[in-house]
Amino acid sequence: MSLKEKISADATTALKKHDKDTLGVLRMIKSRILELEVQLRVKKGKDYQLADEETLGVISSYAKQRKQSIDAYTDAGRIDLADQEKKELEILNRYLPQQLSREEVDKLVEAAIAATGASSMQDIGKVMKELMPKLKGAADGKMVNEAVRSKLG
Repeated sequence: MSLKEKISADATTALKKHDKDTLGVLRMIKSRILELEVQLRVKKGKDYQLADEETLGVISSYAKQRKQSIDAYTDAGRIDLADQEKKELEILNRYLPQQLSREEVDKLVEAAIAATGASSMQDIGKVMKELMPKLKGAADGKMVNEAVRSKLG
C-alpha cells in the first residue's frame, strides 16, 4: 500500500469515527498531493501518480508550515491556536519517518564533511547538498544547517 493510499484509507476511517481533526488534516494533505500531481502531469503524462518519496515531501512541507505557525502563535500569545497546530502536527508525524536526534545528525554531518572535504563555512553548500537527500523527512533542515555551521565554524 502506497503512502497516498494509506492516507486515503485513514481519511475514510476518520470519517467513519467522526474524528474531525484527523479528517481535516488528511483532506488537506490529499488536496496538496492532488495539486502537485496535476502540476506534474503536464510534464510527466496524464496518468502520473506521486511516488511515496514525493508524497513525503508534501507532508514534510505541510509539517514545516505547522511548526512555523506554532512558533508564531506562541510568540503572539495565542496558545489556543498553537495547541490546534500542535494537534495537526501530531497527525502529520504519523506519516513521516522517525525523526533523527541531534547526535545522529551530528554523526551524519561529520561523515558528509569528510566525504566532501569541506573545511570552511564557504563549503556549507557542498555539505548540505550531500546531506539533505539522505535526510529528507527524517531531520529538520534548520537543525541540519545549524549542525553543519557548528562543525564548520
